[in-house]
Amino acid sequence: MQTRADGEERAVQAPRQIEGELTHIVYANEENGYTVARIRRKGQSRLTTVVGNLFSVNPGENLLLTGQWVNHKRFGRQFRIDTYTGLTPATIDGIQRYLASNLIKGIGPVLAKRLTDRFGEETLEIIENEPDRLREVEGFGDAKIAQIRSAWDAQREIRQIMLFLQGYGIGQGLAVKIYKRYGNQAIPMLKENPYRLASDVFGIGFRTADRIAQSMGVEPNSTRRAEAGLLYVLREAASEGHLFLPYPVLMERGRELLEVEDVEILQRAVANLFTAKEIFFEDLNEDVEAYEENNKAVYLPPFHQAEKGIADNLTRFLLAPSPIPLLDVQDALRKAEGELGMELVPEQRRAVEQALKEKCLLITGGPGTGKTTLVRALVNICRAMGIRCLLGAPTGRAAKRLQEVTGEPAKTLHRLLEYSFQKGGFQRDRKNPLDAKLLIVDEASMIDAVLFHHLVKALPREGAFVLIGDVNQLPSVGPGRVLEDLIDSQAIGVVRLAHIFRQAQESLIVTNAHRILQGKSPLTPKDPKEEIRDFYFIEEEDPDRVAALIQELCTQRIPTRFGFDPFEEIQVLSPMHRGAAGAENLNALLQGALNPKGPELRRAGWIYRLHDKVMQLRNNYDKEVYNGDIGRIISVDREQNEIAVLFDSRAIPYEAPDLDELVPAYAISVHKSQGNEYPAVILPLLTQHYMLLQRNLVYTALTRGKKLVVIVGTRKAMGIAIRNNKTQERYTLLRQRLAQSPSL
Repeated sequence: MQTRADGEERAVQAPRQIEGELTHIVYANEENGYTVARIRRKGQSRLTTVVGNLFSVNPGENLLLTGQWVNHKRFGRQFRIDTYTGLTPATIDGIQRYLASNLIKGIGPVLAKRLTDRFGEETLEIIENEPDRLREVEGFGDAKIAQIRSAWDAQREIRQIMLFLQGYGIGQGLAVKIYKRYGNQAIPMLKENPYRLASDVFGIGFRTADRIAQSMGVEPNSTRRAEAGLLYVLREAASEGHLFLPYPVLMERGRELLEVEDVEILQRAVANLFTAKEIFFEDLNEDVEAYEENNKAVYLPPFHQAEKGIADNLTRFLLAPSPIPLLDVQDALRKAEGELGMELVPEQRRAVEQALKEKCLLITGGPGTGKTTLVRALVNICRAMGIRCLLGAPTGRAAKRLQEVTGEPAKTLHRLLEYSFQKGGFQRDRKNPLDAKLLIVDEASMIDAVLFHHLVKALPREGAFVLIGDVNQLPSVGPGRVLEDLIDSQAIGVVRLAHIFRQAQESLIVTNAHRILQGKSPLTPKDPKEEIRDFYFIEEEDPDRVAALIQELCTQRIPTRFGFDPFEEIQVLSPMHRGAAGAENLNALLQGALNPKGPELRRAGWIYRLHDKVMQLRNNYDKEVYNGDIGRIISVDREQNEIAVLFDSRAIPYEAPDLDELVPAYAISVHKSQGNEYPAVILPLLTQHYMLLQRNLVYTALTRGKKLVVIVGTRKAMGIAIRNNKTQERYTLLRQRLAQSPSL
């Protein structure tokens, strides 16, 4: 006998075969297929426990298993699976369990019983060969039969894919996504190029695709593998915010990922990718004193196109005539001030004047500096003069806020640019520009290079463009540093608002945000028990205790003292995802405390429960929901194996395989909070967050809170963050391109 580290004693013996009906699944990891299940063997009343990789199996199904018997010290005798074959259920009860186990969308326990009551042991054969006969059963009309037939065919294809992927560690959830991406061409495509999984299917990375490829015979030192690895490195760099990687950095990262020492393999791969136009080069020698060999920027095509497109289209826009004919700016300002019922300070007046005279203006400033009032003044002037003005923002919440303060319609940039999945992209472009004389875009710090490229491509030639944002916030989640590059290039006018209004000065949130920018520690109430203020710092250094305090603040203390709703008005932000005070653990705690019961689906370790607050993790143009959007689960359909999420008054359906695009959003990262405001914000801040403790991170978190900010952590961590004013470098050449543009 051999004893394993997990307590299992494994017998050294020849493989054996057992056959039985799968009665139920005790545990299943959908990502790698590891399963603990019970089967009923022929002629035996006692259930047998089986463990191992079982992909796409369902209760009621007969299984032929090959493997070995083992004795586990805790769980006793088990059959460890090496290989298996799925067989058609042999009994009526088995067929009923088989159909009721979410195998086929549209058939749940009730309809499964009706089918087996009517057709008995012939049920599966009827579905396969005579689906029209399903009309003989109550509840089966034309639409239902078509749905079941489609699901049955898809399940057959998915099963074939699962059998093909059985030895590669790909679970049922990812197999379904592979099928949805490639259809019945999945297996031929994977045989031709398994590396395409890493770029085509969300949730599969290079290492998984590489494992499959090498199992198929791709050599570790092959150029083909190196090409796939280098493309993966560039995509990962984009997720870090880079538009390109310098050639030496790309080669070093590629060597580490691929674990190859022969540089010539990587060089050949780069040459092949360049020839196939899968990468582009730009010379970096203009920025150095002496010529350096291979000193090049290496781009993926979308980011090269975006960066060049921003420079070209913005230059073309800036050289066109200004569209707003104002005879008397001062008179327009006086009228706007009358409508607002207040006087603008000099820097606000200058900003309005410039916005009405210049083709493109960037207005930046921190909280309390009057950006909102300035936008209202601009919109009032345009309204009075009959000038068509369009308002936009990167997120739905920011657009809604912009609409509320101006009284004019505002849209997300994707809707403003009329993105259509069916038509294949943004419908507004150079040939079909936006119809406006003035475009105002708020929360511009969130806009990444790709989205900004599409935005400037759609600018009306004889229009004006005003960007409003806070350059001191974290840069966009997507690649690029658009706001900083625009400012540094000096290609457009820039107004910096510095005056803090008296009302804003009374807010500790505003005061402390500006103190943090100046490298100073935040102020706290002298007696927090007596004085209700909008900023608090609770000192605690134990991560588990911090997590418990945050749970208490969300569920009891803040709702009781301030009246904020834990779901709609309180948002926990965390610098990190991992750890006791990270977003993942905090989500689990808060979900358990705020929404402990109800209909639910489980996927990839997360629970998706009715009424949960959830966040979208990637741009899904088909569903028209985007990275960072937050919604609420409004329905859970266990029979259809899907949920519906409400995003900005739109109910979006998610089938089980798509749930890995969603995570609980009781706690989110500070980066994902950009562009949003919340009545109350809670921020854990500990030295275990050391790698991400930066001044602009704390500043961004602080400025997300509108009425209340509570920081739970240590003064030491706060001090580390405030002293660290070095923002992470992002590789971009946009500033240089804009600075070198002709006539700018």
